[in-house]
Amino acid sequence: MSSSRKIFFPLALSIAVAFGLLLGNKLSRNNDVASTVSGKNKLNRLLDFIDREYVDDVNTDSIVDITVDKILENLDPHSIYINKKDLVAVSESMNGNFVGIGVNFYMYKDTVAIIKTIKDGPSEKAGLKAGDRILFAENFQLFDKKISNDTLFSKLKGEVGSEVNLTIFRKSTNKKFKLKVKRDVIPIKSVDVALKVSDEVGYIKINRFAETTYNEFHKGLLKLKAQGIKSLIVDVRGNGGGYLEMAEKIADEFLKDKELIVKTKNKKGNEDLSFATEEGDFESGKIYVLIDENTASASEILAGAIQDNDRGTIVGRRSFGKGLVQREMPLGDGSAVRLTVARYYTPSGRSIQKPFEDKADGYFNEFEKRFANGELYEADSIKVADSLKYKTIKKGRIVYGGGGIIPDVFVPLSSNHGEEATTMIMQSGLVDYFVFEELDKNRAFFEKLSLENLKTEIFANDKYFNDFQNYVAQGGFLMDYSNKEKILTYLYAEFVRQLFSDEAHYKIILQEDAMVKKVLELK
Repeated sequence: MSSSRKIFFPLALSIAVAFGLLLGNKLSRNNDVASTVSGKNKLNRLLDFIDREYVDDVNTDSIVDITVDKILENLDPHSIYINKKDLVAVSESMNGNFVGIGVNFYMYKDTVAIIKTIKDGPSEKAGLKAGDRILFAENFQLFDKKISNDTLFSKLKGEVGSEVNLTIFRKSTNKKFKLKVKRDVIPIKSVDVALKVSDEVGYIKINRFAETTYNEFHKGLLKLKAQGIKSLIVDVRGNGGGYLEMAEKIADEFLKDKELIVKTKNKKGNEDLSFATEEGDFESGKIYVLIDENTASASEILAGAIQDNDRGTIVGRRSFGKGLVQREMPLGDGSAVRLTVARYYTPSGRSIQKPFEDKADGYFNEFEKRFANGELYEADSIKVADSLKYKTIKKGRIVYGGGGIIPDVFVPLSSNHGEEATTMIMQSGLVDYFVFEELDKNRAFFEKLSLENLKTEIFANDKYFNDFQNYVAQGGFLMDYSNKEKILTYLYAEFVRQLFSDEAHYKIILQEDAMVKKVLELK
């Protein structure tokens, strides 16, 4: 089962951010956790005392969880403890798949409403459709009561090939019926889309670096090459990272044989250098990498490799600034720690790790600080240290370490703060829900419309603009409605996503994208 983007994917994403912007298994595994014998004995003895002697019953496992968290808090912001429940969700996201029934859904009026079935997935094959409600999974009721995500997922997920009997209500025919769905492996895409934004310019959006990312990326790259692209935009905005190896393999597609991609150095001073091979499929075309303040970790490795080798142009705003490598170490009970085991350096020798004296929320959310100092709006406001000055490999251009990748071409946020807030709302789940509910009123009518007729319906009819204002107000949000054209464009794009495809959706949205527009100007 794939939940709605606003239930499953944001859950995975929020876990990734909270867990320190994942960066994975570069170094050889070993599970030695350094601590003194006396320290171990002291902790074990204290837990035994509590277990045997404390006046009330205490769950010592929960105490251990708190203790591990406190120990790791004294290290760095990216060394973290992952409990058993959260590890399952993170692992599925980073594996790039899970076993389920294959639907995007959300809870609409206390009922599981299907936004869309996954193409060629189990639910589509069984006959489920967008707008259907799932009332029961076997004999377990899924409506008219509060159900946690964990409970809901447990009813719809399962083993490959296992079957679940569903009771469905189809609003379009006002009928209730039973359906048997055979669970299967459901991919979680880490590459959102690969498409052309002009005759010769391709665009690939990577949302994280999971086990399947390189294969997804390579497939998209070959498709675009076959369509005759001469330049490629790689979008890693908002990408918090993932597996180091995936970033290396993607960089290898652009760099020539023996060009350095990244260097890591561990506690003992041992260095591990990763070089490009002669295998690259796009070593001569122009490359543009889009970054922002939420671009981190493996994404910064990719951007740094392209920038330091003078291979392409980095466009956007200064990246997050994470230059630490973690290794996941299982603790034997289904939980794990991700421990920082090395630092990484870009080809010019830069560490882009920002200071982490502030290990609280401020470290992970610098938006307010960058907003206050003006660097989201003016490139000159980005603070750099001359002591952290480096030169790119081929052209000797000046680049800086010490806190993220500074773009070659700066693209600010809109100086109209109301418009920027509007964009954030229009990219949120609020729009998804509004569009679903509009479709739900008369799905048969919308499904008959072509793309052009759908556009006319949305833009020529004030009903949707007015209804959306009411919908936002009912949700308690404030919003600037002065740019009516932009709001209608986002609404139209979401109608297209739910009725047609993600690719058709992106083709509309990217026409409004300031960074994509900048790249096309640079062309």
